[in-house]
Amino acid sequence: MALGSAPPAGIDVVDIAFWDRPPEQRFADFARLREHGAPVYFAEPRVPFVRSGKGFHALVRHADVVEASRNAKVFSSEPAATSPEPPPWLAKVFGTPMVNMDDPEHARLRRIVFRAFTPKMLATIEDEVRAIAARIVDDVEKQGPRDFVSQVAAPFQLAVICAMMGIPERVRPYVLSRVDAMTEYSGVRGSLASPRTLRLLYGNLKAIVDLHRLVARLGRARRAEPRDDLVSALVNANPDGERLSIPELGSFFDLLLVAGNETTRNTLSHGLRLFTDHPEQRDLLMDDYDARIGPAIEELVRYVSPIIQFRRTLKQDYELNGHPFRAGDKVVLFYLAANRDPEVFEDPDSLDISRTPNPHVGFGGPGPHLCLGANLARMELKIMFRELFTRLPGLRATGEPEYLLSSFDNGITRLPFTYDR
Repeated sequence: MALGSAPPAGIDVVDIAFWDRPPEQRFADFARLREHGAPVYFAEPRVPFVRSGKGFHALVRHADVVEASRNAKVFSSEPAATSPEPPPWLAKVFGTPMVNMDDPEHARLRRIVFRAFTPKMLATIEDEVRAIAARIVDDVEKQGPRDFVSQVAAPFQLAVICAMMGIPERVRPYVLSRVDAMTEYSGVRGSLASPRTLRLLYGNLKAIVDLHRLVARLGRARRAEPRDDLVSALVNANPDGERLSIPELGSFFDLLLVAGNETTRNTLSHGLRLFTDHPEQRDLLMDDYDARIGPAIEELVRYVSPIIQFRRTLKQDYELNGHPFRAGDKVVLFYLAANRDPEVFEDPDSLDISRTPNPHVGFGGPGPHLCLGANLARMELKIMFRELFTRLPGLRATGEPEYLLSSFDNGITRLPFTYDR
């Protein structure tokens, strides 16, 4: 293995304590890593029931993340794009999600999903998304503001996904509980065989089983009696005779619930905090909402980086940023760090909803793994911010957010808020 240089003193992105620090300190450390030059190597301890840690190189420069994202023939998503890497038996039991695949199998699944996830389909559900946003704000007005995450951000995105999939409303709280269990154990970690680690890992696996069982029943029902929903489009043959198998549907549902759900949920929650801290940016947005919401969403996604990182494995020797990698080496693409690279973004730590150009990697870097649901997320954010800011005057966060302890999911678990009533 071609090891890189040691990280600057005091920086260890494998240690979970690193992710328990204030965000400003983490950004300062990532700036030190960018200035360091060559990709920095981090060793990994073994995590129970998971592949032995082989260590990885942290890619924190925008140019490096973009190059690795585009060159999927060298920077492979197999055997896993997540950290820590799941054990081989997990794919045999639950199937392999798209995010952990390379072409040609990844291209086949992406083609099936893309044909079901069309702009026409998004236009069809736009009215339903508006109705869901309106109901959520109705509930806030009835109940009073308490926690923005549990009252707005979490139920909104989950309701949209479940509506698209045809999952009944009575089942949605259960689905949300399973999603939270799946993301609680996530990211590069330094924890070993502690009771908490084992509990989180067990909860993660059980949540996957529960969701696969739910969506398998739904998929079989839609094959027998198709309806006008996403599941029916995925499990029944498209014009080329392609369709998802039931196990593939389960893996897609995992990805949609975790990546899709967390992207919109995290951007909404961070967005309220950011607009509270930067009222001039909110005033600028509301002065011409239709013209400015598009660039505003791109800037929020850049600034927040709702998904922090993904992993790649080199399939062949390759030189990147002057560093010689060897086949089998691991790299982790830190989108959160790349989105603050001053070589690409002027004054990167400032929120500027008029920023242009804005080549952020908040939806993943360019290439075959660019987020399929990016346009859905943009539509959802446009609709919900309009509903919130027009119906709840003076909407603002009223306290410090509580952050999810994870190096994968840049989540907020609780955010107190209020508005002028």
